Amino acid sequence: MIPYLCYGRSDKKDQPRVPITARLVADMLEVAGADRYMTLDPHAGQVQGFFSIPGDVLTASHLLVGHINRNMRQDMKDPVVVSVDLGFAKKGRNYAADMDMPIAFIEKRRHGNDANAEALTLIGDVKDRDVIIVDDEVDTGGSIAQAVNVVKNNGARNVYLAFVHAILSRNGAERLASLPIKHIITTDSAPLTPEKWKFLEGRITVLSVSELLGEVIKRAHEGRSVGEMFNE
Repeated sequence: MIPYLCYGRSDKKDQPRVPITARLVADMLEVAGADRYMTLDPHAGQVQGFFSIPGDVLTASHLLVGHINRNMRQDMKDPVVVSVDLGFAKKGRNYAADMDMPIAFIEKRRHGNDANAEALTLIGDVKDRDVIIVDDEVDTGGSIAQAVNVVKNNGARNVYLAFVHAILSRNGAERLASLPIKHIITTDSAPLTPEKWKFLEGRITVLSVSELLGEVIKRAHEGRSVGEMFNE
């Protein structure tokens, strides 16, 4: 069981002489003796092809959507889902459909070998609306910070963040704390240390994935459908 698949972003050769480390992680797990794997919201779907053993690639988006619909939706004004980039557009549409909201997209571009992406254009309308920016994970918070600034510059009211993996490496937690956001909804797939928590306390809700993972493990051992949990 791998709540957060490390090195999941290293899934292709996007620069000369770089390794595809996600494949190495898959090989290491198999050599160590694993005969089945389960993971949550990998950065890219193609990592499933790196494994030669059967597995279940799950999503915790249902937890985030359920929490927003139950506890936050009634206080939002004309809410709209915003995908942090076009690569997350398909999953962003799923969030929007599950919450019955329109969707907007942020188009960004990387220049040369620069690891930092520049957000360029907002596709959609957020003016005088509450915004829920969705992503699979937040590492250093650079892309999220750009997304928040873009929607604010386009007239958004309150901004909420919803993502599964709160990695928050380097000064990621401090960066999120400095942004003009209303609230953050995430999960405990990666541990949020006390040092990170102190920056975000009072502005973050961490949902547990334990019940979801426990049910999947139980169904796998009993030979029952996992997709049935997600109406698949």
